[in-house]
Amino acid sequence: MLLALSLRDFVIVEKLNLNFQTGFTVLTGETGAGKSITLDALGLLLGDKADFSQVRTGAQEAQLSALFDIGGLPALQAQLYEQGLLEAGGEELSVRRIIDAKGKSRSFINNQAATLAQLKAIGSQLIDIHGQNAHHSLNQESAQRQLLDAFAGAQEQTDSVKNLYQNWNDARKALHEAQNHAENIAIERERVEWQYNELNQLDLRHGEWESLNQSHHSLAHAAELLQAAEQVSEHIDGDNGMQRQLYQCQKLLGSLQNIEPRFAESLEMLAAVEAELGEISSNMRDVANRVEINPGELAEQERRMGELMGMARKYRVEPEELPAKLEELNRTLQSLHEAADIAALEAAVARTEAEYTAAAQKLSAMRREAAAKLAAETTGHMQHLSMKGATFHIELPPCPPAPHGLEQVQYQVAANKGSPLRPLNKVASGGELARISLSIQVVTSRYTQVPTLIFDEVDTGIGGGVAETVGRALRALGKRHQVLAVTHLPQVAACGENHWQVHKHSEGEQTVSEIKVLDNSGRIEEIARMLGGEVITGTTRKHAEEMLALAAE
Repeated sequence: MLLALSLRDFVIVEKLNLNFQTGFTVLTGETGAGKSITLDALGLLLGDKADFSQVRTGAQEAQLSALFDIGGLPALQAQLYEQGLLEAGGEELSVRRIIDAKGKSRSFINNQAATLAQLKAIGSQLIDIHGQNAHHSLNQESAQRQLLDAFAGAQEQTDSVKNLYQNWNDARKALHEAQNHAENIAIERERVEWQYNELNQLDLRHGEWESLNQSHHSLAHAAELLQAAEQVSEHIDGDNGMQRQLYQCQKLLGSLQNIEPRFAESLEMLAAVEAELGEISSNMRDVANRVEINPGELAEQERRMGELMGMARKYRVEPEELPAKLEELNRTLQSLHEAADIAALEAAVARTEAEYTAAAQKLSAMRREAAAKLAAETTGHMQHLSMKGATFHIELPPCPPAPHGLEQVQYQVAANKGSPLRPLNKVASGGELARISLSIQVVTSRYTQVPTLIFDEVDTGIGGGVAETVGRALRALGKRHQVLAVTHLPQVAACGENHWQVHKHSEGEQTVSEIKVLDNSGRIEEIARMLGGEVITGTTRKHAEEMLALAAE
């Protein structure tokens, strides 16, 4: 669950620190006071796109952070531990985001740099936000299908169907290309095959060019190398070489080292020089033994290098890249052979079609089962929202194979008892659509594992006794989840177990938004304001007090 939220220099919020409670919390305030700012901040912490306009005027950057208790989410704990973002046994998760005045942002999870993709993946397991315009999207088939699949727990199966459809489509395209461009494929295959055979005759080996270069360089300078090694050996070990001179020096200093300490030190250094000279002498002997003047081998290497260079120029690559070019031609040749194998391509189409069909039929079964359950529970909930006798139904008419499966998803409603079922966007008014949307959201939220649910003015378009029913439904939902609702309705606000009020005021030339937690007397005043407007009377306060008392029963 969400434990705390901190904002600094965000939109019109200078500084805000909120501690969240369990149960049902309502957030109220005048229109334009900044109620949605809190939700916008949470959206950014969950991976929404940042914008420079979200930085408070005059500030260099906006800072947002949230703290979550994830002790009840073992799968998320394991995921974070594997990514190195949580210590073993850790139960708290902090998310932080900084947005500068240019709109660039930096994100952190438990004080470690994170990507927006990571924020979204983690955030989707922490908070589910139902926006105030959610009911408008219900008129779109894609939104209806997405909601049903989420309720069915079929997201993984949906992704699989989409991928398998793409595989089937790719196989059909390959077959179509082969059938319609067989002559061009054959010509191209001949050309690539000739190039492959030409290069393959060279018996190319990886690293050959580098090895040839080194060996050729040594052979080409063999005489110079041998002469240099012999001359250095003579200078070191000859009759009047450095070793003999070194011996004379050691002999002169050795007899007097007991008299002059610096002679002893010098003798130690001469011993080191003697060892180094011995090492050099050994190297020279090794070079002399290995270097061989071989004109025949040198000529053969020059022939091979010329052959490789000529072929490299022909294929416009570097000589050392010829083996890679040969492998590339081989892969291309294999692809062209496959592209011309009509029987194999037809078999691939049949196989990928069967894989798609099996997965799509499994998804269809999951949708049918979920559709019946979601429709029945939504219908039951609608009866409490002044839609007695109304029926909600999910039709799944078949359609040609598509990335989303083998059926369309169509929400239907009969607004009155005995009325025929018709598509949702054809029969529901704005108020009815809002109530149907809320019913679906409440029903689906009962089955979600996400600990925190946020409803942003989803009660728009309803009022009176219906609003009270909505408030009670959200309060009941708060028994299983942490629920936060932004509302303008006093009936909903009265049902909250916790109540926050948003208000804004001017500081100099700037407007600042603040949130405060209301006690019982503060709640009475706020609900009275929501009931009666600017002028609050004793009667209005009494009515507000009665609403709070009834909601608490």
